Amino acid sequence: MLGFLAIAFLVCHALAVLLFPHQARLLSYLFLIAAPLLAGLACMRRSRGDSAASGWIALALGMLLWTVGMASNMLMELILVHGTPTPGVSMFCYVLYGVPLTYAMATPAKEAWPVRIIDGLLALSIGYLFFVHTFSYATLNNASDEGVARLRLMFDIENVFIAVFALVRWVATSDGDRRAFFRTLSAFAVAYLLTAGYINHFQADTDYGSTIDLVIDLPFVLLLVLAIRPSRGSDNVDAPRKLSHIVRAGSPLMMPVTLLIVSVLILRTHPTLSMAGMIIAMLGYGVRSVLTQVRTLEEQDQLNELSRMDPLTGIANRRHFDETLIRDWSHARRHAEGMALLLIDIDYFKPLNDGFGHPTGDAYLRGVATALTECVTRGSDLVARYGGEEFAVLLPATTMEGAKMLGEAIRTAVAQRRLPMPPPHEYLSVSVGVGYATPPIGPQPDALIAATDAALYDAKHDGRNRVRCRQL
Repeated sequence: MLGFLAIAFLVCHALAVLLFPHQARLLSYLFLIAAPLLAGLACMRRSRGDSAASGWIALALGMLLWTVGMASNMLMELILVHGTPTPGVSMFCYVLYGVPLTYAMATPAKEAWPVRIIDGLLALSIGYLFFVHTFSYATLNNASDEGVARLRLMFDIENVFIAVFALVRWVATSDGDRRAFFRTLSAFAVAYLLTAGYINHFQADTDYGSTIDLVIDLPFVLLLVLAIRPSRGSDNVDAPRKLSHIVRAGSPLMMPVTLLIVSVLILRTHPTLSMAGMIIAMLGYGVRSVLTQVRTLEEQDQLNELSRMDPLTGIANRRHFDETLIRDWSHARRHAEGMALLLIDIDYFKPLNDGFGHPTGDAYLRGVATALTECVTRGSDLVARYGGEEFAVLLPATTMEGAKMLGEAIRTAVAQRRLPMPPPHEYLSVSVGVGYATPPIGPQPDALIAATDAALYDAKHDGRNRVRCRQL
C-alpha cells in the first residue's frame, strides 16, 4: 500500500507537469515542497514513543529546512524576481538541512544533557559558518557561477559525509529502534547523495517544471515510506562489538570535524571566523571529552560499588567481605590488635521457605540485614551477606566482650521483630557464632573463620537462638 501511494505521488507530479505545461513550473514546485514536508511530518509522527525520538525529530527538522529552501526558491523565481536562478537563502537552507542530521548521528543515545548542550552549540556554530560561507558567494536573490560551483562542492562534501556515517552507524547499532532509524537515514542519505549529484552536476541548467523534477522527489518519497512503515521486532541484532565500540568512541568527533571542515572552507574569505571555528571545534571536543570521561568514571565507581553489594539485601557481598577480612587481618597483625568475626545464621530457614514461600524468605533476609546494620554502628565494622541465609560481621580493633555483646544485641534485635514462622516455630530467630583473635597469628585468617564456624555450630547444637564464642 505504501509503495502504491509513493508511485501515485510521482505519477501525479508527472501528470501535472505534462498536462498543464503553462503552469508546470508552479505545480512542480508545489510537489517539490510537499515531498519533504510530508516526509518531515512522517518523521515527527514516528518519533512518538520511539526510543530514537531525538533522531527522528532531527530528521524532521532537516526536512523542514529543505522545504523552506524550496519554498524560498519558488517565491523568488515565480513571484518576486521572475526567472532568477537559485537564490542564496535557498542555497543556505539546502546546506543547513544536514546539520540536524549530523547532530543525530554524533550524539549517542541517552547522552547527558551537558554533552547535548555542547553538541547543540557545535551545531549552531556549524550553521553560522555555513551561513557565512553561503553568502560569501551568493546574495539573497542570486549567486554567481563561481559561487554556485563552490556551494556545490559543499553540497557534495556534506552529502558524502552524511551518507557514509549514517551507514556506519546503522551497521554498528544493535538497538532495534535506533537501528531502524539509522537504516532509514542511510537509505535516504544514499538516495539524496545520488539525486543531488545528478541534479547538481548533470541537470544544473535544467529549469524547474520538467519531468526531471521527479528525480528530486525520490529520496523524500523513500523517506516518507520508510518513516511510516512500522519497525519489525527483528530489528534488534548483535552488531560487531568492536565496530560498535569504535563508532561509539568516534561519534563525538563528527561535530568537531564538520566544524573544522567548514572552517577550512571559509579560511580564504573569512580568516578570523575560520580560526574562531577551529578553536570552538577543539574546545568543544575537549570539554565534551572531559564530561564524557567524568561520566565514565562515575559509572565505573557505581559498577565497582554494585560489584561489592549483595543485590537482595543491599549490604556487602561475599567478595567484599573476603577482601576486607584479609585487609583487616593484616592490619591487626601489624598493630597487634584484637579482631572478631561474627557469623549469623537464620534458624530453620528451609522450613520458612517451604512453608511461606521464597518471596517471604527474601523479605526476612532483608529484615535481618536491616537489623544487623542498625546494631553495627562503627564505621570500621562491616556487615555482609556470607551466603544463603548466613550473614557475617567483621569487627576490627575490638575486644572479646564487645564482640559478644554485639552478638547478643543482634540476636535480640532479630527476635524483637517478631517475624512469624511456620509451625511448630513461633518467630524468626538467629544463631550467632563469635570468633576472636588477639593478636592474629599467621598470614591468613583461616583460623579465625574456623573458630567462628565452630562457635556457630555450638550455638545451633545448644538449641539455636543463642550466642556462642570461641577464642584463638
